[in-house]
Amino acid sequence: MDWREYIHSDPEILLGKPVVKGTRLAVDFILDLFAAGWKEEEILENYPTLSPEALQAVFAFAADCLREEALYPIST
Repeated sequence: MDWREYIHSDPEILLGKPVVKGTRLAVDFILDLFAAGWKEEEILENYPTLSPEALQAVFAFAADCLREEALYPIST
Protein backbone atom coordinates (compact mmCIF):
# COMPACT_ATOMS: atom_id res chain seq x y z
CA MET A 1 0.00 0.00 0.00
CA ASP A 2 1.18 3.52 -0.78
CA TRP A 3 0.40 5.39 2.43
CA ARG A 4 1.14 8.70 0.69
CA GLU A 5 -2.36 8.63 -0.78
CA TYR A 6 -3.80 8.85 2.76
CA ILE A 7 -1.21 10.45 5.06
CA HIS A 8 0.33 13.91 4.80
CA SER A 9 1.96 16.61 6.87
CA ASP A 10 1.12 20.30 6.72
CA PRO A 11 2.69 22.88 9.05
CA GLU A 12 -0.74 24.55 9.28
CA ILE A 13 -2.41 21.40 10.63
CA LEU A 14 -1.46 20.13 14.12
CA LEU A 15 1.96 21.79 13.83
CA GLY A 16 2.93 19.52 10.95
CA LYS A 17 2.19 16.17 12.61
CA PRO A 18 1.36 13.44 10.07
CA VAL A 19 -2.42 13.22 9.73
CA VAL A 20 -4.94 11.33 7.63
CA LYS A 21 -5.71 13.55 4.63
CA GLY A 22 -8.95 15.47 4.94
CA THR A 23 -8.98 15.15 8.74
CA ARG A 24 -7.23 16.52 11.79
CA LEU A 25 -6.64 12.97 13.05
CA ALA A 26 -2.94 12.46 13.71
CA VAL A 27 -1.28 9.14 13.00
CA ASP A 28 -0.05 8.89 16.60
CA PHE A 29 -3.58 9.52 17.91
CA ILE A 30 -4.96 6.65 15.85
CA LEU A 31 -2.14 4.34 16.94
CA ASP A 32 -2.86 5.33 20.56
CA LEU A 33 -6.49 4.29 20.10
CA PHE A 34 -5.37 0.83 18.97
CA ALA A 35 -2.86 0.66 21.83
CA ALA A 36 -5.69 1.46 24.25
CA GLY A 37 -7.62 -1.54 22.97
CA TRP A 38 -9.98 0.06 20.48
CA LYS A 39 -11.07 -2.20 17.63
CA GLU A 40 -11.09 -1.14 13.99
CA GLU A 41 -14.91 -1.11 13.98
CA GLU A 42 -15.00 1.22 17.01
CA ILE A 43 -12.59 3.66 15.41
CA LEU A 44 -14.49 3.71 12.12
CA GLU A 45 -17.79 4.16 13.96
CA ASN A 46 -16.51 7.02 16.11
CA TYR A 47 -14.55 8.71 13.31
CA PRO A 48 -16.69 8.32 10.18
CA THR A 49 -14.28 10.38 8.05
CA LEU A 50 -11.83 7.47 8.25
CA SER A 51 -11.90 4.48 5.92
CA PRO A 52 -10.45 1.01 6.40
CA GLU A 53 -7.84 1.93 3.79
CA ALA A 54 -6.84 5.03 5.79
CA LEU A 55 -6.32 2.86 8.87
CA GLN A 56 -4.17 0.48 6.85
CA ALA A 57 -2.19 3.50 5.62
CA VAL A 58 -1.55 4.56 9.24
CA PHE A 59 0.16 1.22 9.88
CA ALA A 60 2.04 1.33 6.57
CA PHE A 61 3.32 4.81 7.44
CA ALA A 62 4.38 3.70 10.94
CA ALA A 63 6.16 0.65 9.51
CA ASP A 64 8.07 2.81 7.02
CA CYS A 65 9.08 5.24 9.78
CA LEU A 66 10.32 2.45 12.04
CA ARG A 67 12.17 0.77 9.19
CA GLU A 68 14.28 3.90 8.83
CA GLU A 69 15.09 4.13 12.55
CA ALA A 70 17.91 2.47 14.41
CA LEU A 71 16.63 1.05 17.70
CA TYR A 72 18.97 0.09 20.47
CA PRO A 73 17.85 -2.04 23.42
CA ILE A 74 18.17 -0.49 26.84
CA SER A 75 19.25 -2.74 29.71
CA THR A 76 17.24 -2.42 32.88
